[in-house]
Amino acid sequence: MRKMLVTGGAGFIGSNFIRFWSGRHPEDHITNLDRLTYAGNLENLVEVEGRTSYKFVHGDICDGKLIEELFQAEGFDCVVHFAAESHVDRSILGPEVFIHTNVQGTFTLLEAARRWWFPPERRQKGRSGRLPGHPASVPKGFCFLQVSTDEVFGSLTAGDGAATEASPYAPNSPYAASKAAADHLVRSYQRTYGVPAVITNCSNNFGPYQFPEKLIPLVIHKAIHGEPIPVYGEGKNVRDWIYVDDHCLALETVLDRGLVGERYNVGGGNQWQNIDVVHMICDRLDEKLGSAAPPRRSLIQFVDDRPGHDLRYAMDISKISRELHWRPQKTLEAGLSNTVDWYLDHSE
Repeated sequence: MRKMLVTGGAGFIGSNFIRFWSGRHPEDHITNLDRLTYAGNLENLVEVEGRTSYKFVHGDICDGKLIEELFQAEGFDCVVHFAAESHVDRSILGPEVFIHTNVQGTFTLLEAARRWWFPPERRQKGRSGRLPGHPASVPKGFCFLQVSTDEVFGSLTAGDGAATEASPYAPNSPYAASKAAADHLVRSYQRTYGVPAVITNCSNNFGPYQFPEKLIPLVIHKAIHGEPIPVYGEGKNVRDWIYVDDHCLALETVLDRGLVGERYNVGGGNQWQNIDVVHMICDRLDEKLGSAAPPRRSLIQFVDDRPGHDLRYAMDISKISRELHWRPQKTLEAGLSNTVDWYLDHSE
């Protein structure tokens, strides 16, 4: 039985993960810590409310006192860290909150985990070659899982291939830079203090419950209501899309079989230009709702590109496939069909 702290569990990926994990591991105890900012919604978790194995705590990952109290009260052996400011456009307009939440918040969690998992009686006392206070060991099964992004690797050209776990970090937005900084902190706590940490870097997620500021739910919303659909530049930016359930399965795989200190790239193997994704959504809605006059593709409006817009992301997932035997199951076409249908069925 795991005692798991999930941060940001009321958000898109976090809530999908909690529902996924609770369904497959009902014996595990989950504490969901979320500040409930604009993108957090407890209605995403209605189906797990009331379970004795689930608890929601309204709070901030930067609140060190609260985090310490939660570790002492619940005795977490696993942290799955989703909580983050995550929208690139917002990071360009107001970067300070991204640095505060994504960097300071990750530091606060790492400090609490380090102090709880390595109390004084389990620390080495200045043995040769080790810093005083460096942990001697941590019980098997403890894990700090840093859920990160492919954006830390920066923009790739067509000739660059795909980013691997050994690719250099080259973040180009305040959001990406804040996540890169958080990843570096996690790595340093694993190397310096022995915190049993693993980092995953994932490509663009899509699926049910996503807040409609991201491309796919935004396009669905606009197209359903016959509103102009904004597309940056010429729509030729390429993203690697992964259906959120596939991501959740990858995280389960890493938690079950991943090695401490390792990084794993997670991708969907679905590289598409943004404009092609928008066309697919418009066509699916025409099919489901009846052809509009004119078709919903006519709602597309190209707008000025955003500053520093990365041209292309691509993830090499050969490591997680080879070592942990995980591969994505959903194609973009199948996942988009499911996603469009879900939004039509959940207009509220």
